[in-house]
Amino acid sequence: MRTPRALVGLVAAAALLAGCGGYDATAVPEPESEGAPALPEATTPPECGDPTRSYAPDGSVDDLLDGPSVEKIVKRGRLIAGVSADSYLLGANDPFVGRIQGFDIDLVNAIAEAIFEEPGHVELRVITAAERIPLLEEGEVDIVARNMTINCERWQTIAFSAEYYRAGQKTLVRKDLADQGNPVDSLDELAGLRVCAPNGTTSLQNIVAEAPDAEVVTAANHTGCLVKFQRGEADAITGDDTVLAGLAAQDPYAVVPEQDAFTDEPYGIGVNAEQEDLARFINAVLEQMRADGSWQASYDRWLAPTLGEGTGQPRPVYGRR
Repeated sequence: MRTPRALVGLVAAAALLAGCGGYDATAVPEPESEGAPALPEATTPPECGDPTRSYAPDGSVDDLLDGPSVEKIVKRGRLIAGVSADSYLLGANDPFVGRIQGFDIDLVNAIAEAIFEEPGHVELRVITAAERIPLLEEGEVDIVARNMTINCERWQTIAFSAEYYRAGQKTLVRKDLADQGNPVDSLDELAGLRVCAPNGTTSLQNIVAEAPDAEVVTAANHTGCLVKFQRGEADAITGDDTVLAGLAAQDPYAVVPEQDAFTDEPYGIGVNAEQEDLARFINAVLEQMRADGSWQASYDRWLAPTLGEGTGQPRPVYGRR
């Protein structure tokens, strides 16, 4: 049974990460070499008050088009966005339509359309989770829309929009582990199991801190974790419920047991720390999406079938100076 599943996983991963149909995408990293993973050390996170607090729009989308960062994007003629191509439902390359689609991609398209007043003018760059902050700091991308958790540590190097979605970290396991009389559905029951999380993510930091008796393995992204899971190199995968829902939809042997999320994961659009005007503009776009129902329409299309009706678009918290 394991060999066919491994082949299916490898083929699916290859198809998913193939060329992005008209988008300029950075090269997808090669699979990581075998060996002991470089796990993050447990540290005390910095304090910054409410990390979801962002910059107030102070006007409509039209009022904020003259900001220096937005004007730079206009002069270039396109918005450059760092995205995932392997997060099913959020940002994934669909080989049947030849482009990357998902909830996060809808947000990118809404921001670009607000800037250019017409669809298009978007360059999607496929990046790993670990590349999100360095590429923003280096100015290689204008924004990152890649299921990125807002936290105080990240505010030290980049800036964020207001929260656009509230996820929570859970664990996906093999079907046989979920079907036992005592199913693996809590952190304590991960002791001795091989749990995969992507490098450079809060998911990795959290599982190291919250499940110290688990054997943590890493991959470049969640597709890499799914491949290791299908090869029998991992017993479980941890990540945001949105991501795990997409993985489970691709593998009949993967199950997300009913469980309480052990973290809150507020998603934000990442921008360079010096581009406050762009964060304000994005927040105005999010307000517009709330008013016209486009956020809800995107959620209903991509996430509601798996995650249910949800709690709606998060209310923004403003006041950052």
